[in-house]
Amino acid sequence: MARCLCIHGHFYQPPRENPWLEAIELQDSAYPYHDWNERITAQCYGPNTASRILDGEGRIAQIVNNFARISFNIGPTLLAWMENEAPDIYEAVLQADRESQKRFAGHGSAIAQVYNHMILPLANRRDKYTQIFWGIRDFEHRFNRKPEGMWLPETAVDLESLDIMAELGIAFTILAPHQALRVRPVGTTDWTEVANGRIDPTQAYKLVLPSGRSMALFFYDGPISRAVAFEGLLNQGEAFAHRLLSGFSEDGRPQLVHIATDGESYGHHHPHGDMALAYALHYIEANKLATLTNYGEFLEKYPPTWEVEILENTSWSCAHGVERWRSNCGCNSGGHPGWTQEWRAPLREAMDWLRDSMISKFEDKGRALLKDPWTARNHYIDVILDRRLEKIGEFLAKHAHHSPSEEERTTVLKLLELQRHAMLMYTSCGWFFDELSGIETVQVIQYAGRVVQLAQELFGDNIEPLFVERLERARGNIPAHPNGRVIYEKFVKPAMLDWRKLAAHFAMSSLFEGYGEDPTLYCYSVEIEDYQRTEAGKAKVVAGRAKFVSRVTRESKILAFAALHLGDHNVSSAVEEFFEEDVYKRAIQGLFDAFNHGELPEVVRLMNASFGQCLYSLKHLFGDEQRRVLKKILESSLAGAEALYRKIYEDYAALMRFLAGQGIARPKAFQIAAEFFLNGELKRAVNSERMDAARIHQLLQEAADLEIELDSPSLGYLVARTLEKMAIRVSSTPEDATLVEDLLNATKLASSLPFELDLWRTQNLYDKLLKDAYPLFYDQAQKGDSNAQGWVANFHELGKHLGFAPSYIDGFVRTSGEEP
Repeated sequence: MARCLCIHGHFYQPPRENPWLEAIELQDSAYPYHDWNERITAQCYGPNTASRILDGEGRIAQIVNNFARISFNIGPTLLAWMENEAPDIYEAVLQADRESQKRFAGHGSAIAQVYNHMILPLANRRDKYTQIFWGIRDFEHRFNRKPEGMWLPETAVDLESLDIMAELGIAFTILAPHQALRVRPVGTTDWTEVANGRIDPTQAYKLVLPSGRSMALFFYDGPISRAVAFEGLLNQGEAFAHRLLSGFSEDGRPQLVHIATDGESYGHHHPHGDMALAYALHYIEANKLATLTNYGEFLEKYPPTWEVEILENTSWSCAHGVERWRSNCGCNSGGHPGWTQEWRAPLREAMDWLRDSMISKFEDKGRALLKDPWTARNHYIDVILDRRLEKIGEFLAKHAHHSPSEEERTTVLKLLELQRHAMLMYTSCGWFFDELSGIETVQVIQYAGRVVQLAQELFGDNIEPLFVERLERARGNIPAHPNGRVIYEKFVKPAMLDWRKLAAHFAMSSLFEGYGEDPTLYCYSVEIEDYQRTEAGKAKVVAGRAKFVSRVTRESKILAFAALHLGDHNVSSAVEEFFEEDVYKRAIQGLFDAFNHGELPEVVRLMNASFGQCLYSLKHLFGDEQRRVLKKILESSLAGAEALYRKIYEDYAALMRFLAGQGIARPKAFQIAAEFFLNGELKRAVNSERMDAARIHQLLQEAADLEIELDSPSLGYLVARTLEKMAIRVSSTPEDATLVEDLLNATKLASSLPFELDLWRTQNLYDKLLKDAYPLFYDQAQKGDSNAQGWVANFHELGKHLGFAPSYIDGFVRTSGEEP
């Protein structure tokens, strides 16, 4: 009997990019990481590319890429972020798919996903087609092969979507067991009802579509999948393995036990879940208890012998079908008694109205420039994947009536960007959670705001009031954010970018950090025509002129700008268009003459007179840059405050210790000073190039004596980053024995600190050195080289302190003349 096992992970995060910047801005809730993509990558996506299998003493015995041994999909928008922001993890995912093809008879384990996680049964046919087409094309671009399968967002299914998938070459998808209605053996006429999850999940099924096309469906094992997601099954790898094996029966036929969960279960939702997965698969393979496979390989070996019919408009995460994404069905995240999700319906109605209002306008304007606007929209994914000018030119050569002018090119790109955002605004997470003002819902409203802005630029209609009027009907649960109109005004309007705001940002940020040649601002490039700067004491002024170019729409604007910093947070900027060179030169000359004479009020007057009113201040800077600028502004103030706290601490530390020894509460002012000072000193000490063990232990002892609360998340993060930096230096110069010794000493110190440390990247760097450098030094040591012997001894000890089993380290040694 063939006992086949497949674990599918649906790895996905909603697109979080600012629609105007095409980049994710700082998300405080992801602290100490920059944003949630970065945090979840550190907790889940990265660990699964190099997961640890431990021995009986809790030491690293193997490192494996889980993606190479499971079935998986990763959302295209997440992969796009990963490619730019975590390229090592991105490449490891692609490599895993290549490895899986060797493991599973040519069938890669990666499957495609509908592009931006739109609930397809609620979409119109054109959006379904484009979402599926984009998902396939994105997959082909990244994995360099055609996808065999495709993941449906939330497994939300209808026959029309499946038929489009089949038309475009998709062979299979994965559904929840309760989405099956009835089954019968192929070639027979009598159906058996299997509603309510009664379908046998251990085989593939054939679905005959209304068009006559067919598709294979896999219905995952519901109880085991739920246990992984919600019942703590990932707490112990061997228990996980045995629960998987319990899915097999003894009836003698080939069987597939398979589960499907959010991929984030393996490390984000369940810490170290990746290790439970790695161990379970290792345990099953090592003991020959089942054969690992993926859906493509199983389908080739065991084609469906049963037909199935499905329940349309159902999903895996809503007991009411797809109502979670359009009504107050009762499904929510919990934890907020009395809250309602009545806002879901009017929000979707507002989005539908906006989308539908754009259709005829897109067609009418698009037909003047494009052979077929909707076909062009489908193929626009090629531009999204590569926005270089030559790729845009290739796209237009295929789809435009004629060679367009620059203005016509921009119009085409704006039309297609409008359509892209009109699909992004349907990302499922906008409706999934409890509150209208949640970050996921605000995100989709921002995408709608970008549609509104582009529509007004393209068509000249003032569509915004009509859209906001419909948004107002969506009512939230929080008094500060009572309805969609308030949310739009509070979170969308301030995020909207225009050319003047972009130029003002450039001017103000350049006061605090210089831009090199060919500067860029997110998805904009800046071609500087003139730039002047001077300062006197705390005051600084910049002024100039530049051409700002959108790398998305290729639209450009030449603007003159000026910005003045009077000290602290007093920053102002003005922006104007200058068409006459002499007018521009006189304005610049007058501005700098006034500044050089110390006439700062006159500088402000001239800025208002020559550059338009000073409408911009620090609050208009984009989020990340605003934080960086404020940090620089605050440095001097914080230095003064820190000196004050230091003096208070040093003057009263002895008294505080005496009070602590007597069990007497310390005055709050003293305690705050001590907490500020000791945490600051610790952060500096652990963030140094070479950590000072004596100083760090002294500070920790003082903190313990005074019962000071440590900023453990931040300190642990800094220690881990310091070790990583030291490991990078060792990797770049492995022959420098002092670097290995420094890293060894720092690692010994780190293991004694009371912080939770993420050593994953440092361990990975060590593992690479173990494969690349260690055998060479070991070989030299065996020949009697004393320096190599010292290096090997330190490196071996370093591995033990990083948690590696000695047997794992020794497995990479070789003697002279042997193959590594």
